Amino acid sequence: MLRQIPVLLLATVFGGASCATSVRAQERAIDTARSTLKIRVFKSGIFSAFAHDHEIKAPIAEGTVRLSADPRVSLQIHAGDLRVLDPELSPGKREEVQKTMQGPEVLDTKRFSDISFQSNTIHKKDDQHWLVRGDLTLHGQTAPVEVEVEQKDGHYQGSAKLRQRAFGITPVAVAGGTVKVKDEVKIEFDIALK
Repeated sequence: MLRQIPVLLLATVFGGASCATSVRAQERAIDTARSTLKIRVFKSGIFSAFAHDHEIKAPIAEGTVRLSADPRVSLQIHAGDLRVLDPELSPGKREEVQKTMQGPEVLDTKRFSDISFQSNTIHKKDDQHWLVRGDLTLHGQTAPVEVEVEQKDGHYQGSAKLRQRAFGITPVAVAGGTVKVKDEVKIEFDIALK
């Protein structure tokens, strides 16, 4: 009987290792070179006709998707890597918007260098559609976010809306508040896996 104990222990350890390997095999890295994430910020206010909506590129630094009976998604973005695209703005104006976005008024990238998302639940609607609920950490604060996801041509695509104030960010206002940024912003993504 004593000789069987080491055999049982080895079987348990290697059996557990094989299960862990199986879980890791189902976990795939996000292909950051082929994935995109954009943030759309919209104008409001009495003189909003004289302002611009903003399109911001947010490169994904890293992330993983676990494809299993217990699916999970996590990703990270370096806040300092966000770039204002706004092709209709002059380079000088674009740089001004960039500095405001990264400065203490908005993202405060010197204090809050990372943006991250971690799923809590993923509800499969059908073979191509999911509802993902998770926590987004932005500007040093975490709030729940709900995302509709569709698989199309091997990519996971979708969008979510969030309010800046939920993360302690006061939307930018200029000209005495006659031109301002809406509190609600839209996030759009197209994620490919390795």
